[in-house]
Amino acid sequence: MALATNIIIRDAGEQDLSAILDIYNHVILNTTSVYSEEPHTFQMRLNWYNERTNNGFPVLVAEQEGQVIGFASFGHFRVWPCYRYTVENSVYVHVDHRRKGVSKLLMQPLIDRARKMGMHAIIAGIDADNNTSFRLHQSFGFVEVAHFKEVGFKFGRWLDLKFMELSPL
Repeated sequence: MALATNIIIRDAGEQDLSAILDIYNHVILNTTSVYSEEPHTFQMRLNWYNERTNNGFPVLVAEQEGQVIGFASFGHFRVWPCYRYTVENSVYVHVDHRRKGVSKLLMQPLIDRARKMGMHAIIAGIDADNNTSFRLHQSFGFVEVAHFKEVGFKFGRWLDLKFMELSPL
């Protein structure tokens, strides 16, 4: 596949939530990248967006020719106060634009934002079979720090979850 061109990475706004929701729901319904089985509603995505932005966390989109083709964000890793310098990231790309470098374009600005906010570590929770996401994170310096066996169940099978970490920022 051809590499994506003419892509703008920018902060998301509420006007982008329908496209973000479509991307996310496709991931839920067709992959093990999200350990959820039910599609989200617009209200759920709005609540997610407000929670992220109200806490000063970025929500970024990749836009090509006026269309949102991917998004990335990070939020609390855990909500207890002593975890305040650690965040967990997420990066999702529209099915028609995967394997074209879009996620790489979203990752560096996300990492830069975490550094600017004074974060110390970024955690990525990745399905153990998702080699593409594993390699993406590895290419930015993340290392595997945990492998949880059979902690999720989706599509009639048990799923393993890996944690990768980028630290210190």
